[in-house]
Amino acid sequence: MSSATLQDGKILLRSVFEDKDFIRTIPGRRWIPEIKRWELPLSVESYTEILKIKDIQIDSKVILAVNEVRDQLHAVNAFKQTDGEVYPIEPMPIKTKPYRHQILGYNIGITLDNSGLFMEQGCGKTLSAIAIMGWRYKQEEIKRVLIVAPASVLPVWISELDKHADFEYEAECLEKSTAKRREFLKTWKYKDRLQIAIINYEGVWRLIPYKADRKPKWRLDESVFSLSWRPDMIVCDESQRIKSIKASQSKGMHKLAEIAKYRMILTGTPVTQTPLDLFSQFRFLDSSIFGTVYWNFRNQYAVPIDYNGWKWEVPKSKIPLLAEKVNSITYRITKKEALDLPETVDQELYCELEPKAMAQYQEMKRESLMELRSGEVVTAANVLVRLLRLSQITGGYMKNSDERITCISEEKMKLLKATIDDIIGAGKKAVIFARFLPEIAAIRKLCDGDKKKKRDPIRYAWIAGEVKDRGSQVEMFQNDPECMIFIAQIQTAGLGITLTAADIEIYYSLSYSFADYDQARARIHRIGQVNKCTYMHLIAKGTIDEKVLKVLKNKKSVADEVIDNWRDYFED
Repeated sequence: MSSATLQDGKILLRSVFEDKDFIRTIPGRRWIPEIKRWELPLSVESYTEILKIKDIQIDSKVILAVNEVRDQLHAVNAFKQTDGEVYPIEPMPIKTKPYRHQILGYNIGITLDNSGLFMEQGCGKTLSAIAIMGWRYKQEEIKRVLIVAPASVLPVWISELDKHADFEYEAECLEKSTAKRREFLKTWKYKDRLQIAIINYEGVWRLIPYKADRKPKWRLDESVFSLSWRPDMIVCDESQRIKSIKASQSKGMHKLAEIAKYRMILTGTPVTQTPLDLFSQFRFLDSSIFGTVYWNFRNQYAVPIDYNGWKWEVPKSKIPLLAEKVNSITYRITKKEALDLPETVDQELYCELEPKAMAQYQEMKRESLMELRSGEVVTAANVLVRLLRLSQITGGYMKNSDERITCISEEKMKLLKATIDDIIGAGKKAVIFARFLPEIAAIRKLCDGDKKKKRDPIRYAWIAGEVKDRGSQVEMFQNDPECMIFIAQIQTAGLGITLTAADIEIYYSLSYSFADYDQARARIHRIGQVNKCTYMHLIAKGTIDEKVLKVLKNKKSVADEVIDNWRDYFED
């Protein structure tokens, strides 16, 4: 006879052999050979499914626990449907006054053990997360929190905690080598205050041993997180960073989910390419939603759209079911819904490449077209490599045969200089985004001034891959009235930071990713901004700049449409 009991927050199921195929269809199920039992997530769906098993005996503790989960989900749904003013269901341990949507996020976060805040960039999801972890600490539910975030965002958490947290805590950014991170966690003693470790995605998985074979087997029981410093709560910030199930950082986060009772994911863009991006994020957050096997999830919600089955697409008929499951434990809010933020204005400023530079551009375009036509298979990767070369020319800087960077065009930099002069002349600050490091170096040199040309220096802050103390750079720009320019590499500084001291953003060059572009725009258009935001795009006339900007304005990424339309980029 089959039976179900409760153990460590999971349903343990003993079943007869005839029911094994049915049990394998339940999301999140796992066979434990040592005790010859199935382990199922404690969820309404699991309970509903096991009720279908003939003559099953269910322990009363299972029924009580499932009813509690059901009540929590009903409460979350009620929060979302509340009209008018809302109030915290428990006092929020923060020093700042929250917005309505931040209170709703907090209410949902303390109601559920695992929750997601899908708030668009600039809506202040960090405040809600801080309030949630503070409340759990005051309830003596947690002592240690692990926050995993992109490297550029780590200093932001320190400043946000200082600004908002109204509870005792000590926070550390773990930015050193793996060995030093491990040693720090081993010796970090608890001192009657919430311990918060903040680490980047590239670093966290390296603290978990694994076998370097074809299928890595993570050994969490031998990691510092199990042996020395065990987090009670894990916050996965900008969770779209673990959307790939194959990435080591994703696998590491999935393994870490096993040791923390409380988990959160924070992002403004949970889906950057396809709804299938959701699986890996929910594999970390709550495996009862979509299970633990990606292929089962993909086969349930998507269909192949090419002959070889390499590409899969979620049909519109499946979206409602997918959204229903996602929304059950997440709170989604857009800037338009959440805040009365000022309007935005987009501008394009054009320059023309010098004849010599344009000739080089056209030659590169012709060579790329010939290479692509002669190739047997045209892939997104080899098209994008050639597009990058064209973008580098429009920016004015390329490597020569000696691997040295040479300037091949000054027109866009001249346009930037004139634009900066106008902005600073009006007493305004500006954020400048560029894609390539040589461009960043040239913009910094422009701001450094030139005594021979009697050009005064402009005080600036900056963030690129090589900058370590990013928090101080942001603070200087935000608080120093003499610091007029913030120079940022779009891939490095497009997440998490607040640059509302400026209401003008200049794009010297563009990323091909809409997610990168959208997140970069949110650096100035977020809580704290009171002025109309202006976005200036510097465009080399008659080049790829125009085509890339058009794709991004249509809320698409170049890689998503380049296979079908690659000729549009290289043919006149």
